Amino acid sequence: MPGLNILHIEDDAQTADMVSAAMARTGAKTIWAADGNEGLRLAAGSQFDLVILDRMLPDMSGIEIIGKLREAGVDVPVLMLSALGRTENRIEGLDAGVDDYLAKPFEQEELIARVRALHRRASGQSHSAVIIFGDMECHIKARTAHRQGRHVPLSPKEFDLFRYFMQNAGEIVTREMLLLNVWNLKFDPQTNVIDVNVGRLRRKLEEGFDKPVLETIWGAGYRLHAV
Repeated sequence: MPGLNILHIEDDAQTADMVSAAMARTGAKTIWAADGNEGLRLAAGSQFDLVILDRMLPDMSGIEIIGKLREAGVDVPVLMLSALGRTENRIEGLDAGVDDYLAKPFEQEELIARVRALHRRASGQSHSAVIIFGDMECHIKARTAHRQGRHVPLSPKEFDLFRYFMQNAGEIVTREMLLLNVWNLKFDPQTNVIDVNVGRLRRKLEEGFDKPVLETIWGAGYRLHAV
């Protein structure tokens, strides 16, 4: 499967290494996410051909992750791996939206065969670009923002700002980064344009919700939090 781009969401490093080695034998490239939040961010924001998803993760379950992805319109094929291999466990996973379910432990050859079959079935299909972080969603193509499933109306510039924060979710974003990547400026115009737009975005993201999501890091910049 040369050129196949796979995301593996898995908290166990040994399993991640084994899966990566198996996929490398076929020519596929595997990106590893060690927890659910990171996996969601990568799955929704990048053009992966397939996702291999562990069912039991420390911060959220694989069932929750597949639910968030499908609700957001992300239809990339998903193979769930789990130590829970009873019939009812498999049915729950498939009903939640995964495309295939493989119980642990498994043979590498079976894993490769199932990935190959999923990719074959999905060939020619595409999935929407959606960034998910915590209870927020950024729909790139539709240019819309959502929190807890509610649409958050943003101006075009506010959406550009929101998208950049979502692309760098959980990390400190400096004013210089915003000027360059949102306003396309390589110098500081010495205005309060960033403060005004960040303030407007913060109000729209937080008014009517219990917890704040956009933090000011004094002397450094801003950081978007997952809640």
